[in-house]
Amino acid sequence: MKYNEIKELTTAELAERLAEEKANYTNMKLTHTLSPLENPLQIRVARRTIARLSTELSSRSAEE
Repeated sequence: MKYNEIKELTTAELAERLAEEKANYTNMKLTHTLSPLENPLQIRVARRTIARLSTELSSRSAEE
């Protein structure tokens, strides 16, 4: 998810998307531990997406 797409989301959508991404990331890590993923770079992409969402959410809360 690109930063421009993240900026267009509302705060509620950001929080919801962050929870979804965290659940997806946890599931991917567990799956990768049991049997390797076809594309392990997905884990890195998910982690960075979580960081982007978290950063935008915290900057919005700081503005308010």
